[in-house]
Amino acid sequence: MVFSSTVFLLLFLPLVAILYYLCPRRGRNAVLLIASLLFYGWGEPKYILIMLFSTVFDYCNGLGIARARQRGREKAAKAVLILSVVGNLSIMGFFKYTDFAIANVNSLLHLGLPALGLALPIGISFYTFQTMSYTIDVYRGQVAPQRNILDFAAYVTLFPQLIAGPIVQYKTVEKDLHLRRENWLEASRGLQRFVIGLGKKVLIANQVGAVWETISAMDHPSALTAWLGALAFTFQIYFDFSGYSDMAIGLGHLFGFTFLENFRYPYESRSVTEFWRRWHISLGTWFREYVYIPLGGNRRGMGRQLINLAIVWFLTGLWHGASWNFVLWGLYYAVLLILEKTLLLRVLEKLPRWVGHVYTCFCFVMGWVLFAITDFGALGRYVSAMFTAPFADGTAWYLLRSNAVLLLLAAVGCTMLPARAWQRLDGKLSDTAAVTARTVGVAVILLLSIAFLVGDSYNPFLYFRF
Repeated sequence: MVFSSTVFLLLFLPLVAILYYLCPRRGRNAVLLIASLLFYGWGEPKYILIMLFSTVFDYCNGLGIARARQRGREKAAKAVLILSVVGNLSIMGFFKYTDFAIANVNSLLHLGLPALGLALPIGISFYTFQTMSYTIDVYRGQVAPQRNILDFAAYVTLFPQLIAGPIVQYKTVEKDLHLRRENWLEASRGLQRFVIGLGKKVLIANQVGAVWETISAMDHPSALTAWLGALAFTFQIYFDFSGYSDMAIGLGHLFGFTFLENFRYPYESRSVTEFWRRWHISLGTWFREYVYIPLGGNRRGMGRQLINLAIVWFLTGLWHGASWNFVLWGLYYAVLLILEKTLLLRVLEKLPRWVGHVYTCFCFVMGWVLFAITDFGALGRYVSAMFTAPFADGTAWYLLRSNAVLLLLAAVGCTMLPARAWQRLDGKLSDTAAVTARTVGVAVILLLSIAFLVGDSYNPFLYFRF
């Protein structure tokens, strides 16, 4: 089940919210746990067992680390931590990378080993990183081990962020698991945030995604057509992912949780370094805290720092999918970040601000092309078309005319302009008028989104590969 489905919007969410608020506080984590298991098992019930195993596994590991520490057995505590990390990565690696490894061994050694045909459990990369962060933080002494397995299971399986993030570290919601105090004001704000995210996903991401699907299927696009396709995917992945994060954060507020922001207008950045401080913040935070800093971060000289950056970005690319284009995408950003760290940032500081913005836009648009096309042959042809094909043809001008308003809406919508405009308008209205305007606006977005979902069969879910 996904948020942008009529089953979730019209049946699942209303029923869960009603049951949740009718239930006494001490039973609400149990309601969330049951609802989350139903949510996850809607499309692939057999994979619930993997998620439950990871939950019990790291629940026991957290207790094992604490028990070893209480007895002064530091080596035993470290051994449990290693067991947790190796166990989690092995589970994720088996499902995510086994067939990828077999295909590469066959290609390299000219063998005919059969692929296992493993389906990737949805969200395994997200909840694996969450449970790993829990045991690591318990080992570091940053959180106390959770002794109530139902509460821990509710954290791991929490459906608002289960299958597409943001990656919620246990230490950021530890208090919310026990002491949250839901109220109607927060619930109302949460629902508004959810509807805005739904609108970003359905009204913008799906529509520009259809443009990308059309263009990416062309054999010989003109340069203008190829650039339109690259821009379409650039907008699709932002509005899809940030919209889903908005929906997750909004649902968190509905149920009393505060999830950290995952996007801060990344397309306004003036360097690639700044872009990655604003994009998928929870993933960047995870790699910084659990990979980059343990490797030494920037504490061991520039040479070691650059090596650490390369390692982190190689792993970041591989985390996104079992395909070499994701590795290439990760290394592409590693090179850019290393260049910025050693030279480019100092150059950009001396240039007009718009130069940095244009440079950054070019970098992330090209990066999304590497991300979107998994076949290297097709990738090479597409990039070649962007720079060497005839500039335009009739198809290019037709696509530009047909989608100009949509692309303009997406270009404005990914900046702070709409939020600033609303703040100015909100400041000029009375409290009653502001509430009325906000309510009407949210209702219109919701109704339009449902209408589009009912009338349009194109509603892709980009996170199946994760």
